[in-house]
This record gives sequence, C-alpha cells and structure tokens, in this order.
Amino acid sequence: MSRRSLASLAAVAAGVLVALLVQPAVTGQTPSAAPRAQAPAKPWTPPRTPDGRPDLQGIWTDNTVTPFQRPKNLGAREFYTEQEFAELAKRASQGDIGEEGNLGAANPQEVRYDLELYGFDRSKVRFATNRRTSLIVGPEGVVPPMLPDARTRNAERAARNKGHEFDSHENRPLSERCILLNQERIPLIPGANEGNLIQIVQGPGYVSILRETNHSTRVIPTDGRPHVPKNIRMYQGDAVGRWEGNTLVVDTTNFTNLSAFQGSGENLHLVERFTRIADDTLLYEFTAEDPTTWAKPWGAEIPWTRTRGPVYEWACHEGNNMIANILRGARVAEQEAAQKKDEGAR
Repeated sequence: MSRRSLASLAAVAAGVLVALLVQPAVTGQTPSAAPRAQAPAKPWTPPRTPDGRPDLQGIWTDNTVTPFQRPKNLGAREFYTEQEFAELAKRASQGDIGEEGNLGAANPQEVRYDLELYGFDRSKVRFATNRRTSLIVGPEGVVPPMLPDARTRNAERAARNKGHEFDSHENRPLSERCILLNQERIPLIPGANEGNLIQIVQGPGYVSILRETNHSTRVIPTDGRPHVPKNIRMYQGDAVGRWEGNTLVVDTTNFTNLSAFQGSGENLHLVERFTRIADDTLLYEFTAEDPTTWAKPWGAEIPWTRTRGPVYEWACHEGNNMIANILRGARVAEQEAAQKKDEGAR
C-alpha cells in the first residue's frame, strides 16, 4: 500500500473517531439548549346536543362591575392593557373598584337595605374578562343620543303622568308592580352580584332562557317560524331564533311602547347572539336598532362565566305590599290635604 493510501485511510479513521466522540454530546443536550417548535394548541370544539346543535346549556353568571357606558375620562379607549386590567382585578379583590367600575343596584342607598346583610361581598365583584372599558362596543362606548322626535315623545309621556303618579297602580312603573323588573328586561344587562344567574335549557326546535330575577323565562323557537303579526305587541317582544354556525341568533320585534329600552319605542329591533367560546365561557352580544329613537344601531358585548346552581326562586310579589301601601299612603295624604283646605276655608 502506498504512503498516500495510508494517509487517506488514517484521515478517514480520525474522522470516524471524532464523529463517534461528538454524537453522545449532541444527543445528550437538554431541550433548553436545542429548543423545538411547539405544536399549535388544538382549537376548542364546542359540545353538541343530541340533535347536533351547539350546547349552550348550563347555569351562567354575567356578574360584572364593568360599566354599561364608558367613563368620559377614557375617551375612545375600548380596551385596557393586560397590565392595567391586572391592576383593576387586584383592586377589585380588595373591594376597591374605583371610577372604572360600577356597582349599580349594589351601591349603598339610604332608602334601601344594605346588600352586605344578605351576603353581598364587594371583594367578589369583577371586571369583564374581555378587558373592555365598557360593555357598549365601539369608539363612542355610550348609548347614541336620542333623535329630537324621540326626546319629544318621551317628554310628552312623562308630562302626561306628571301629577298623576299615585292615581292608580297603572301609573306606577312596571318594575314597581313586579311585571317587568329592570334586571329581567331584554337585552340582558348585567349588574354586580345581584340577580346575575341565567340558566339555558335546549331541546329540538326550542331554547329556553331563565333569568334569576323574577324567575323570568323566555321560550325561543328555533324551528324557522316567522314573527307573529305586527298588531300583536308584548312587553318582551316576539323572539325567534336561528343557528348560524356555533352561534344562536335571537331576533326580537313586536315590543310595546311601555317597555322602553334606553328610551326606545315600539319599533325597537333587538338581535342577540349567544356563542360558547370555551367550556366555562359564553359570549353574549346584542345590537339594538330603532330608527325612531337613534340615528344608528349600537350594541354591547358581555362574557358570561359558567357557575354552579341551583337557581333559587326569586319571587317579587310574594308577600309584597308595596303597591297597596303606596296607593293607600297617597289616599291618606289627599284626605289630610282636603281636611286642611276645609279648615282654612272656615
């Protein structure tokens, strides 16, 4: 064998030896030294009911102190940053919601019982998880201004009742009469830790939505039927539902002029959307439209969180003497006024 051949053979042997020595070191490296691309997270697939529809069933809560309309000092900001939201959540857990939150009916009132006596805990309130600065979406973040005709319409209605507020039970608000309480009205506007439970039950061709407040239940057909004739009017309107992919869309018309939402009239058209976006989260959205009240449609977005039940009965009129006492008090006041007038005339 020539010297050149021996040299070549020696070089090959040396290369093999180096490779054998290096290989264990490479295979022994930790993942941090040689990171590998992680597989993308699997998209969440909503569960289905036996008839193949998205399963929205369960008991949900829309408890939040995120204000309905955006505070003026936030301007056109629709979202908090993650850091800002973390600070808000921390403050809320300490019972401090600041100017960014709204306790609504849970605010202390001199003429009303203290909700803390019935278990209300300020440290349990929370801001909406979508980090929105208001429930109303869009750069304005507030209810659009009323049209001039709508302002006139509502002013005339108030004027007709002025001085007659205590004439009859029919002159009292629907909520005071336990007919339609504010927190059972549609669209479903949340509050802070009071009457926030909502239960959904589904069946072929129907979806039922039970609101904790006043145990109000809506039975919504999803079988493709049209709305009832326009001459039939209801406090909560006529609702028909349909499925668009994983979203339940509920279209409601045929309202009365007695159940005004933010000053709306009987031409209110409400579209609600229910989408389950996680095992424990359902996104509720609505769009309100009334060309006789606002110049453009507007809406809101509220995340609901799955919670444990049961939903106990919320009976507004059980042992409720409010209307009787109000009207009786008005009659007594009238008698006393008439008696003083007679005495002064003598």
